[in-house]
Amino acid sequence: MEIFGPKLGFHLSLPCRNSLFLPPIIKLYGFPVTSFADKRTKHVHLKATTCDGQLTDRKFKKLPPSEWTDHFHSVPLDVSEMDALKREIHTLKPKVKNKFMSSRGNESILMIYLLVSLGLAYHFEDEIYDTLKENFTKIEEMMDNEEDLYTVSIIFWVFRTYGHYISSDVFTRFKESNGNFKETLKGDAKGILSLYEAAHLRTAKDYILEEALSFTSSHLKSLAAGGTCPPHLSMHIKDALYLSQHWNMGMLVAVKYIPFYQQEEDHDEMLLRFAKISFKLLQLQYIQDLKILTNWYKDVDIASKVPPYLKHRIVENYFLIQAIFSEPQVSRARIMLTQYYTILGIIDDTFDRYASLPEAEILANSFERWSPDHAMDKQPEYLKSVLNFILDTFEYFEKELRPEGKPYSVEANIEEFKAAVKANFEHAKWAQAGHLPSFDEYMEVAEVDITVCAALAGCFMSMGKMATKEAYEWLKSRPRLIKSLCIRGRLMNDITGLEEDMRRGQITNAVNCYMKQYGVTKQDALRKLHKMVVDTGNIINEELLTTTGVSRLILRTVIGLAQSIAVCYNGYEGFTFPEGKMKEYMTSMFVDQIRL
Repeated sequence: MEIFGPKLGFHLSLPCRNSLFLPPIIKLYGFPVTSFADKRTKHVHLKATTCDGQLTDRKFKKLPPSEWTDHFHSVPLDVSEMDALKREIHTLKPKVKNKFMSSRGNESILMIYLLVSLGLAYHFEDEIYDTLKENFTKIEEMMDNEEDLYTVSIIFWVFRTYGHYISSDVFTRFKESNGNFKETLKGDAKGILSLYEAAHLRTAKDYILEEALSFTSSHLKSLAAGGTCPPHLSMHIKDALYLSQHWNMGMLVAVKYIPFYQQEEDHDEMLLRFAKISFKLLQLQYIQDLKILTNWYKDVDIASKVPPYLKHRIVENYFLIQAIFSEPQVSRARIMLTQYYTILGIIDDTFDRYASLPEAEILANSFERWSPDHAMDKQPEYLKSVLNFILDTFEYFEKELRPEGKPYSVEANIEEFKAAVKANFEHAKWAQAGHLPSFDEYMEVAEVDITVCAALAGCFMSMGKMATKEAYEWLKSRPRLIKSLCIRGRLMNDITGLEEDMRRGQITNAVNCYMKQYGVTKQDALRKLHKMVVDTGNIINEELLTTTGVSRLILRTVIGLAQSIAVCYNGYEGFTFPEGKMKEYMTSMFVDQIRL
């Protein structure tokens, strides 16, 4: 089948839709992490042709190729193993459901937390929502006389995670008369950890949870370092201190929580088995998707059509998408969204890392017209290739979604994409001129340039029939939830990417703009921007509890994107330089198969 139309010249031959999944091969195995060679970033000089036909020497920073892009071509996949796992899941699922549905009161809420942490909640979504709806009507009764810190914290965490407001006053029972948290709590490692996790769902008015976060963070660090906890609990605490469960991707939580749960003395063998085979099936499904995607990327061969300035992060994009679409049944959504993230990355790299200002302007004009600008014929071939590839990819999206009868899906996406392109161009004008706008002026453009709204539109498009016209209208209205996520994403990106920006001579960054507008030092600016990140997180939590008029699926997509941002920019710029934690995460998801 041709997935790209004839208009602009990119064609890709693939088997028909029913045969996209590759044939069974005897065995699945991962490639060794040690096979990845260390590659350093280097500057290169290229001769580029300008619009008047002159040659110019263009210097840019060449990034090392991704360690992942080509590896999945040759990873064998045993489809019969997937079929066997599906059969066992089909057998065990009713038994786990029966165990869940037979639980009552606080026990049922603790069971939901266990299902979420083990990566099993998607199996029982309706049952979970019904259980929470029923129990929320008697929440006061559930909390009466409950003095166990772990139980109260988990109940709070579960209800707030699923959009039910519980007052943080439930934690006043754990305070002394002087207002401090009880000293006796310090010996309850699991209770302290659960309170720490609950504190990350705070809103701006949850002052007691601000205190709880400070209290629990210091004691958890002592517990993890002191050797008084069992080794598996100490590791669990360290993981939580690095990134809380609320802001972490669900599948990354599961990959750590399953072995933790296995070492708990009171673990349920049936539940543990169900978690392992469900996760194993997901891992195989992800590899199947990645074989399709990396072969697609190889066949369209955009790398040979442009200078070597692109990051080529197709597998990294796919990994981050697990925060939004992790379930096995949404394979098409994952593949389509990865393709969409890929073109967003190409736009960002082209404007930010390579295109001259005249080239950037002509490319931006072409996307605004949604056809080549009149001056495009005189532009370098790489620029034409970028334009053609992206227009053809959108044409494929339209053809793929046409049978579902929702033409507004791609149309709305194009409008968000155009806004992102325009913001990229505005940012490029500042960057290439070495201009520092005021912080307020910078954020007005940079909040769009970070492509949060474009990414969410891509998520909605990839959902197909599940995303309604009202969801796009809601996104277009830029509600407080979306605005806060844009600010949070922009600041986290700029804080972690500051040093790399400066090395490239790119001074137009939130940190520098804040320093200029308010006349403060770099340290003061970073401190203030970190506080803004925390504050926007509190606003996001509040809006997730109060937003109405959109489905729970849409809200779950928003928090999923927020989680992917937190994973990517948690202390370092993990997308540009994925060799650290990102590599560890991806290895745990795609290489180290869970042992059954």
